[in-house]
Formats: sequence, C-alpha cells, structure tokens
Amino acid sequence: MLFSSQTFLGLAVLSSLVVSMSILDGNTISDTSITNVLKTEFGAITAEYSWKWPRIQSTQGVFDFNASDSVLNWAVANGKLIRGHTLVWHQNIPQWVDAVTDKPTLTSIIQTHINVVVGRYRGKVYAWDVVNEVFEEDGNFRNSVFYRVLQEDFIDIAFRAARAADPAAKLYIGEYNLDYAGPKIDALLALVSRLQARGVPIDGIGSQSHLTLGNTAAVPAQLQRLALTNLDIAVTELDIRIPKSVDATKLAAQQTAYASVTRACLSIPKCVGITVWGVSDRYSWVDTTLPAFDSPLAWDDDYRKKAAYNGIEYALDNEL
Repeated sequence: MLFSSQTFLGLAVLSSLVVSMSILDGNTISDTSITNVLKTEFGAITAEYSWKWPRIQSTQGVFDFNASDSVLNWAVANGKLIRGHTLVWHQNIPQWVDAVTDKPTLTSIIQTHINVVVGRYRGKVYAWDVVNEVFEEDGNFRNSVFYRVLQEDFIDIAFRAARAADPAAKLYIGEYNLDYAGPKIDALLALVSRLQARGVPIDGIGSQSHLTLGNTAAVPAQLQRLALTNLDIAVTELDIRIPKSVDATKLAAQQTAYASVTRACLSIPKCVGITVWGVSDRYSWVDTTLPAFDSPLAWDDDYRKKAAYNGIEYALDNEL
C-alpha cells in the first residue's frame, strides 16, 4: 500500500538517507512547478552546471559566484542541504587551463580554484564531488590536461586542497557506469585503494547511475562492491531512461527499476544518499543528448508524478 500523504523527504528522514535532486540552475529555480516539488519532496539539491569550473572561473583569477550563490541562497532559505558539483572535471574546462603543460603551474591552478570555491562555501556544503569521471570505459585514465601533466597526483592534490578548504565537508570521487562489472569499476576500486594507502582524505564514492531500462540488474551487487572500500557510497545522478517509444508497459518496468535501485542503496549501511538527476522529464539532459531515449525521471513533462515516483516511494516506505 502506498501512502500518498508521505513524501520522499519525510520517508528519507525516517531512513536517515539523504534523498536529493539536481537542478538546472536558473531554469528550475525560477520555475515554481519545480521549486514546489523541491520544497516538499527533497532534502538536498545539486546544481547541474553553475558550480562547475567554467561557470565560476572562466578567466584565470576572475571568479563569478552570481549563479552559484543564487542556488546556495535558495537552498539555505528553504532548509535544504546542498552538494557541491564538481571541482575537477575533464569536460568544459577553460582553454587557459587546458593549455597548461607544467606541473607546478597546474598544481597551483587546481589548489587556487578549490581553495577559493570550497572556501567560499565552507560550512554550507555538506558534500563535494571533488574529482569527476577520471576513467575511460576500458579502465584507463582519461587523457585530460590534469592526467597528462600530473598523472594520478592531480587527484591527491584536489582532495587535499578540498580538505584544507573545508575540513567538515564530505569529499567524493564521482564516476558513471559503475553499475556493471567491468574494467571501469575495477579501475575505480583500485584507485581508491591507492588513495587510501597514501592517506588521501577521500570520504565517499559517487556512483552516478545514469541507467537504461532493462539494464539495471547488476546495480545492487556493484554498490556492495563499492561499499567494501568502507567509504560512504551515494547514488549521485540517478535517472533511468526508456528506449523510445514510451508506453505503459515500459513505465511500469521503470517503476520497478527505480524501486530496485532505491532498495539497493537502503540495504547497504554505507549507502548514505540518492540524488535523482532532475525532477521533470521536461528538463532532462537525456532529451538533447540521447534522442533515442525518453522519460527518465519521476515527474513527466507536465510535472505529474509518474509510476517511477511510486517505485521510489514504495521502496523508501517498505525498507524502514
């Protein structure tokens, strides 16, 4: 039996799980249909874009916090936790960063960026995605400027800088396609082991979980593998996209899949949070990036709850 009067927020409080969602920054902060859902259903938010490097420091030494401050101010005013996303990521980095070729310069650039950004929000952000998506699918490091110049050391540098800037924040490494056995999750686990051996201050692993309907069965086992690191585990960018065309049968299967992923996290003591990567299908990245898929979220284009919502709610309610 579902309890329509309950919300993700209320159920999550009972289960000690942080259930949050991402926002498309200005688009959704100004959309009352979205903010009404945020206020009642979720305990935390993550900004999809406005906290990333090119939005904050597109020109070296010039920091623009207008957009990121607006997200933080909304979260504080509405009693929501906020997750900082993300500090070091290979995509969309400014050209002046990508052009660096020597270790001391890039080390200083990373440390300065993190010190300024994390320091600005010290005590206000409960967790940071410090380093994001460092591996290719074959388990090799991405050929980013960070790896080309600093090799694996860039990860140590970033985490140590983040800890110094805000000792209380939880520090995560994030990656996608950790939902299946294979070289990527193997590489991530090996990296975490090396970081721990070096005393790098890493607190958690964020498994993004951008999933495809019909390909979610391995999620529980892979979350268990991540938890064996003894770090906190979080599902940080959850959506479950449906191959077109969408019909009632697929939506029902999506409900089951959302319930399964939610239960998987709840069953692992070290799994501390789930972030759904958006509220409404209207704003999902899937529409523009993966046109063969649709309908990945728990509310439809018109902000109506879908069966997927019931799947999450049922899992939260029945695992308490």
